[in-house]
Amino acid sequence: MTEISTDFDPIDEYKDATGASINIELWKRLFSFTKPYKKVIKTLIFFAALTGVFEMIFPLMTKWIIDDVQQNGTDANLVMWFLLYVAMAVGLALCTGTFIWLVSKLRVYTSHDIRKAAFENLQRQSFAYFDYRPVGWIVARLTSDCERLTNILAWGLFDLIWGTTMMIAVSTALMIMHWKLALLVLTIVPVVFWISAKIRKTILHSAREVRATNSRITGSYNESIMGVTTSKAFTREHENLRDFQVLTKRMYSASVKNLTLAAIYVPIILVASSVGVAMALAYGGSELLAGIITAGSLIAAMTLVQHFFDPVEFMGHWFAEMQMAQASAERILGVIDAQSEIEDSTLVKLKKELVALQNSNPSTEIAEDGGTNDISSIELQNVDFGYQQDEPVLHDINLTVHRGETIAFVGPTGGGKTTLVSLISRFYEPTSGRVLLDGVDYRNRSLRWLQSKLGIVLQTAHVFSGTIMENIRYGRLDATNEEVKEAAKLTGAEDFILSMPDAYESEVGESGNRLSSGQKQLLSYARAVLADPLILILDEATSSVDTETEQKIQKSMESLVKGRFSFVIAHRLSTIQKADRIFFIKQGHVVEEGTHSELLALNGEYAALQFNQHFVVDQSVGSEGS
Repeated sequence: MTEISTDFDPIDEYKDATGASINIELWKRLFSFTKPYKKVIKTLIFFAALTGVFEMIFPLMTKWIIDDVQQNGTDANLVMWFLLYVAMAVGLALCTGTFIWLVSKLRVYTSHDIRKAAFENLQRQSFAYFDYRPVGWIVARLTSDCERLTNILAWGLFDLIWGTTMMIAVSTALMIMHWKLALLVLTIVPVVFWISAKIRKTILHSAREVRATNSRITGSYNESIMGVTTSKAFTREHENLRDFQVLTKRMYSASVKNLTLAAIYVPIILVASSVGVAMALAYGGSELLAGIITAGSLIAAMTLVQHFFDPVEFMGHWFAEMQMAQASAERILGVIDAQSEIEDSTLVKLKKELVALQNSNPSTEIAEDGGTNDISSIELQNVDFGYQQDEPVLHDINLTVHRGETIAFVGPTGGGKTTLVSLISRFYEPTSGRVLLDGVDYRNRSLRWLQSKLGIVLQTAHVFSGTIMENIRYGRLDATNEEVKEAAKLTGAEDFILSMPDAYESEVGESGNRLSSGQKQLLSYARAVLADPLILILDEATSSVDTETEQKIQKSMESLVKGRFSFVIAHRLSTIQKADRIFFIKQGHVVEEGTHSELLALNGEYAALQFNQHFVVDQSVGSEGS
């Protein structure tokens, strides 16, 4: 398992924006996810406002009841007031229940849409995006960050509407009842905003640290689970636990700091509210003693003042939450807005639109970008590439391949073989030089079109959870069961499939954990064959299968490679002796090129590799014989 880095760098992939204020444009962008649900929002606004009005009426009813009793004594109509009070309580309960249901509905909808937008954009990213972002980094954004964000979007929206309605209604009622008292209460509001402005910077900074550390912990979980076999084999459990504890201690410190700040913020708002209530009580009491207002008016005014500060407290709480959720908002929008390093050019996009307009059912001979579906040559001209600008991996690669040829890449580990086929597949693009398809730079062709022509079998095959039939059909989703079985038979996968309890309907488990490495590789090979690709790439495609199965695959390859561009990466030279051309790649350079016999005749790097492999095999056979 890769050792976990526990050094906290404030400027890294785990950190986001550094501004301390509420980013209005960011929140406007997030609230745009609620636009498809305007009907729900309008209904929510209505019931939230109605709830605020209902809550404001109760203090007024208290005033009316007290005034009625004071004026009429035993003749006061208490039954009417009782029935009216019950009716208002039922109305408030119905409004409250309705808006809770609507808020929950809106929350689920927006959560779905935000996750969908993020996942769709992840699918568009080039390989480079995932090279420097751990799985935990991405998972944290699509789970905990999204959860926190949608909670704020839905409930924060409700509290804003409810609170605003309450404050306007209460202010209006107070102004009508006693305008001096209303103005006195309203003087507290600027103080509350000033306090919020002072505290928000610290809360947001600590929230970002919590979210950043959470991503590291999620990444640690993922690495620990995925690498459990390696950890146990090298008895790394204690070291892993130690590294994990460093992260959890940092998470604890950051969380305590964040929660403490939030806990301080809300009580300060409560104190400010209490000061406002005390001022209103003192002033209203003096007015009562002077006979200016009635007891009912004072009680109603005090209740209204309390109701005025209820939304202030709630909104203060959600303001603190909003500060903390902004860190999550920055992170999730960072995924949604990420631009792929490899995408169609503007010219290609225009061509695709033109083709779509000209013909809704384009001929199979015409690609979606207006070019031909059938290419006859792939050429690499003076290609250089490096994952980092100052660390070149490939140097001055020149290569021309014609359709129907099988090209093999051999050489020492780390020489650049897999990187070269990744460039041909346009998983990466050259840092200099060009890759041409029939003389056209592949940057001027559709990325989706090119990659739909690929069939790839990797050394470490990935198998999805589901059945064997589903995994093979992943190569071509519209394939029939008979075509799937034919692909399995052609690649030698059928033998082990039929020996399984449910044959093709057997479950493979998560990531294929019920299959051996060789079985997963055979499924991957069958999947590529079923896709019927124009460009077939085999990266150590038989490294995990036995000799007998390898021979079956090699025999089937003779018919498979016909009419295709075939690229084979191999360490075992026995698998590539029939290749049309073999390229020996070392330290990013092509040092030898030719057929198997031509390279042996050179008596160079390839011949030395061939001799060493034969020597190892002979030694192994000799040991077994003795």
